[in-house]
Amino acid sequence: MNTTRLVTSLLVCIIAMANSPLSAQESSLMNQIVLGEKNFGGPRLGVTLVPGETVLSAEMKKKNIGRMLSQFGWHFEYQVVPDGGGPSFVIQFVPLVGGVEYGTLIPSGTLAMGVRLPGGIEFGLGPNAIVTPTKITSALVMSVGQNFNYGGVNIPLNFVFATNPNGNRFSIVFGYAIQRAK
Repeated sequence: MNTTRLVTSLLVCIIAMANSPLSAQESSLMNQIVLGEKNFGGPRLGVTLVPGETVLSAEMKKKNIGRMLSQFGWHFEYQVVPDGGGPSFVIQFVPLVGGVEYGTLIPSGTLAMGVRLPGGIEFGLGPNAIVTPTKITSALVMSVGQNFNYGGVNIPLNFVFATNPNGNRFSIVFGYAIQRAK
């Protein structure tokens, strides 16, 4: 008889606990992270350097293009920001046109995924493609930068390293964006 009463008491306790949230569950439900979205799209300009004696620098030399190229384009960004602080998660697409000072257009596009810390330091990684009349060349892009905020205007400054078997490229890209919250 005592065993039946003990089992019944345990079952009642288990059912009661299953139907009421534990305090840890309540606090995690009450402290759910709220995410906001921001758009920091805007114009970008910069310069790219192609160092060394590589396949890429040889191809550029054949076409009378120097090792230093201008870059002009636009920055499209999707950013998820935790409400209350913390790092932001960023996806960026940056189409650029380079080489206008050499009388040519060299289009490129980069899709970078990364993180922006609350102080504005950012890191990114992703694929890059350059389109020439004869081929499309891909590269891996790694970037690090700082996003400065000046009165609601964001001024990003990024250092970019692109690599592939034909040669490496170093770029400095900057611009501005007016913060538009969604």
